[in-house]
Amino acid sequence: MGSYPLEKTRNFGIVAHIDAGKTTTTERILFYTGRTHRIGNVDEGNTTTDWMVQEQERGITITSAAITCFWRDHRLNLIDTPGHVDFTIEVERSLKVLDGCVVVFDAVAGVEPQSETVWRQADRYNVPRMCYVNKMDRTGADFYETVKQITERLGAVPVVMQLPNDKEQDFKGPIDLLRMSARIYKNAEGTEFEDVPIPAKYEAEAKKWRAKMLERVAEADEKIMEHFIHETMDKVTTEDLMQAIRRSTIAGKIVPVFCGSSFKNKGVQLILDAIVDYLPSPLDIPPVKGKNPLTGAEESRETRDDAPFAALAFKIMSDPFVGKLTFLRIYSGKLSSGSYVYNSNKDKSERVGKLVRMHANKQEIIDEVSAGDIASAIGLKDTKTGETICDKDKPILLESMVFPEPVVSLAVEVESKMDQDKLSQALARLQDEDPSFRVSYNSETAQTIISGMGELHLDIILDRMKREFKVNTKVGPPQVAYKETIRKANEAVGKFIHQSGGRGQYGHVVFQMEPGERGSGIVFESKIVGGAIPKEFINPVKEGVMSAAKNGVIAGYPVIDVHVTLVDGSYHEVDSSEMAFKMAGSIGFQEGIRNGSPVLLEPIMKLEVIVPEEYLGEVIGDLNSRRCRIADMSQRANARVIRGEVPLAEMFGYATVVRSLSQGRGSYNMEPFAYQEIPAQIAEKILKGRETTTQRASR
Repeated sequence: MGSYPLEKTRNFGIVAHIDAGKTTTTERILFYTGRTHRIGNVDEGNTTTDWMVQEQERGITITSAAITCFWRDHRLNLIDTPGHVDFTIEVERSLKVLDGCVVVFDAVAGVEPQSETVWRQADRYNVPRMCYVNKMDRTGADFYETVKQITERLGAVPVVMQLPNDKEQDFKGPIDLLRMSARIYKNAEGTEFEDVPIPAKYEAEAKKWRAKMLERVAEADEKIMEHFIHETMDKVTTEDLMQAIRRSTIAGKIVPVFCGSSFKNKGVQLILDAIVDYLPSPLDIPPVKGKNPLTGAEESRETRDDAPFAALAFKIMSDPFVGKLTFLRIYSGKLSSGSYVYNSNKDKSERVGKLVRMHANKQEIIDEVSAGDIASAIGLKDTKTGETICDKDKPILLESMVFPEPVVSLAVEVESKMDQDKLSQALARLQDEDPSFRVSYNSETAQTIISGMGELHLDIILDRMKREFKVNTKVGPPQVAYKETIRKANEAVGKFIHQSGGRGQYGHVVFQMEPGERGSGIVFESKIVGGAIPKEFINPVKEGVMSAAKNGVIAGYPVIDVHVTLVDGSYHEVDSSEMAFKMAGSIGFQEGIRNGSPVLLEPIMKLEVIVPEEYLGEVIGDLNSRRCRIADMSQRANARVIRGEVPLAEMFGYATVVRSLSQGRGSYNMEPFAYQEIPAQIAEKILKGRETTTQRASR
C-alpha cells in the first residue's frame, strides 16, 4: 500500500437514489484503478461491493462497503452506499466521516426523492460534492433537465463541466468544457479512447455552456472574479480555473456536474480525474471539533500524525471469522495494532487486537493507521457506532450521529424454544451493527418486537437471522410505530415519598411542560436556581423523564416532541436520593402528559408514484382512499409523476396494488417525512385493536 501523504488522499462516497447506478459506477472505478481485473455486473450478482448474499440475490446494495484504490498517484478511500431509503442509516454514517461525495443521478429520472434525502444528509455534515449524470445512453435521457432539477429541487449551484456528445443509444461520451474537446471511446471496455475536437453541431452549445461555467466560477471565486470584471479572462489558464473550481467546491459554493454512462464504460475515468482534482483531501477540511469530557470545553483536533489520537467509530460489522469489526475514521494522531485506546463515551479503555484495511468483505492486515485515514479495528468489544476513541491523556468527545427513528415494527417469536438464546444473541449482534434497527419486549403481549425503517429493512434482518445465525422465526403482520405527544402546555408536579421504618425516600419536582417542535424528541431543561434541588439530583430527574417517555398514557406508545422544563422542587437532607428524584421525574412527566391533552401521532411518508398517463385516474383514486395528500404532479418522459404525503399505515402491500393498477408498469418509492396527529375516528380503531391484542395475550 505504501505511505501516502494526506494531500494525495481522498475519502469519498458514492451516494444516490436506488437504481441510479452507484454500484455499477463503483465497479468501473475498481476496474480502471486496477483494483479488479474484470468488470462485475449487478444483474449477474458478481460485483465487488455487493458481497452479501441478499445483495447479490436482489440486485440492491444493503450495506455500505469500503474499498481503497489508486488513481494518478493518489490513494482513494471509497465507500459505496445503498440507495434504498430503508438503509438510509448507511448513507448517514458514511457521510459523517467522508470528506467529499459523488452524487449519481439517473439521466432519465432526474432528481428523485432519495436523491433529495442524501443531499440533505450531505448538507447536514457540510460535505463538498460533485454530480454525475449517469445512464446517458438510455432512451429518454435528458442531461439539461437533470441540471435544471439540481438547481430547483436541491437549491444547489451546478457548474456544468461536461456536455453529452449525442444522447440515448448514440451517446459517444462527454464533451469537456474546460479543455474544449470531446472524448471518443474506441473499445467496449472504455480503456482505449481519444480526445478529439468538439463536433461542429455541438460547438455553439459548448461555447454557450463554457461561458456559463466561467460566470458561475467567477461568482464563487474572488481571483477569477477579478479577471472577469477587468475582462482579462484570456489570461486565466486551465490550471487557474481548476484550482478555482476546487476551492469553490470545497467551500460548498458550487457543485461541478459531469455526465456519462457507467454501464457502457463511458466517462468514468474523467470522474476519477475530477475526484482527484476537485474533491478535498483530509487537509482541506476544517479540524474536527468535540468536547473535553472532563471540562465540557470545546476542543478541536488538527489532521496531523503528531496530534493527540482521536477517531470516530462509524460502523460495526460482524465477521464470521474474526468477530466484531469496528470501522474507524482517524481524525488526528496515529493508531497501532496492539495499543490501548480510550472510549470517551463510556469512560473505558480497550485494546486494539488488529488493524485491517477493508476491500468490501476482504481484509488486509496493517500495522498502523494515521490521521485522515479510514480502517477497521478488531478487538473493540464495547465500542458502538457513533462513539469516540481517543488518547486517554488528551480525551475528546466528538459529535455523534443522528439515528432515524424506526417506522415499522414486527412481532417475532422462535419456532422452537431451543432457539430462544440464539434469537437473543442474533438480535443483539444485529442491533450492534445497525443503529436504525431496534429490539424491545412487550410484556403485555409477551412478544419480542423488532422495529426498522421499512418492510424491506425488516425482511433483510429476518433473512440474515435465518442464514447467518440459523434462527428460524415466525412473524406477525407489520405494525406501525405510533407515537404520543401533548397539545397544550401545563404545569405538573411529581412527588415520590416512601417511608419504610428506616431511612425514607423523598423527591419532589415541578415541571413546565409544553408541546415541542415536530421532530425535536424530548427536550429536558433545568431552570432551578437557589438550590431548590441539589445539582447532583438534576440528572436523575432527567433520567426519570426519559424513562417515562418510553411509554405514553394513551396506549403505551413512546412520547415525542415535548419540552420539559424543571422549574422547582424540594428535597430532604436525609431522605432524598438519586432514586427518589428519578421516580419523582417519572411521576411528574406522566402527570404532565395526562394534563396536556395527549394525542396519538402516526408516521407520514413522502411518496412518489410513477405511472403511464393512461392509469393516472385509477392510481389517484386509490391514493385518495389511502388518505394521501397529493402535493404535485409532473411529466417525466411518457409517464406521470405523482408526489404527495401519505400515512405509512395505509401503504403496506402497496407495491402489489400499484403494479396491478398499472398492468405492471407503475413504480413507487417513499421515505419517512414526519409524525402527524391521527384523525379521531382512526385513533379510536387503533386503540380498540391494541386493547384486543392485550386481552388475547392476557388469556
